[in-house]
Amino acid sequence: MSDLDYRLRRLFNPRSGRCLDIAVDHGFFGERSFLAGIEDLPAAVAVLAAAGPDAIQLTVGQAHLLQGSGGRQRPALVLRTDVANVYGTPLPDHMYSLLTPEPALRGVRLDAACIVVNLLDLPDRPAVREACLRNVLTARADCDRYGMPLMVEPLVMKETPAGAYTVNGDIERIVPIVRQAVELGADVIKADPTDDPHAYAAVVQTASGVPVLVRGGGRVDDAELLARTAGVLACGARGIVYGRNIIAHPKPGALTAALLGMLHDDLDPEGALRVIEQG
Repeated sequence: MSDLDYRLRRLFNPRSGRCLDIAVDHGFFGERSFLAGIEDLPAAVAVLAAAGPDAIQLTVGQAHLLQGSGGRQRPALVLRTDVANVYGTPLPDHMYSLLTPEPALRGVRLDAACIVVNLLDLPDRPAVREACLRNVLTARADCDRYGMPLMVEPLVMKETPAGAYTVNGDIERIVPIVRQAVELGADVIKADPTDDPHAYAAVVQTASGVPVLVRGGGRVDDAELLARTAGVLACGARGIVYGRNIIAHPKPGALTAALLGMLHDDLDPEGALRVIEQG
């Protein structure tokens, strides 16, 4: 077992081998709409931490809200270490993706279980893809230096009629960028859901044994979210990384409990829905 494995063990539940990571790093991207449910971030993190997910994803500037509270049983920290301006409406003329200096060292200092970096595939924006590749390569070298696991987030986007980007769930586009992330040295993959959740086995297969966590994307209703979760878990995903679907939910603690039941106790979507309703 390597020094990377020691940290990764903190991400995954020892009983199920799965992980629920709640992403609360949305303020990093500078979009007003991303702050729904996390306007009061200290209160939001306190609620989420009390619900007991396996991990919470935060930025360098806000990681102290998790790491400075609770005891040794608190959720693991996943540290967001890159920032991009690809989520605006309308899209900006100039797009960028920038990496925090010495990202793995920041992770070590903040006692993170891993750091996370984007690998973006945007229509007609090869410069952003190149910047992301540089970021991943730099982060990988820094992670090797400090014994920090690297989560890579390969995201395929498509443009909407309103002039913004949204998730492209085409499995033919997702599979090759996931493989590229693995080839670049990802220790964990955080990938988009496919249009057909039951086709997700192809994403898991192309990851070649690297754990795949499924990204939540935009807000959907509870029944759809739970059905999607069941579908990707049945295909071999090792967990989920949900953000707005939890933090903007009227009962974030109950939804967290329901998802933990699905991941760690094989609760079906109907049972999970009852947990939410009773929460």
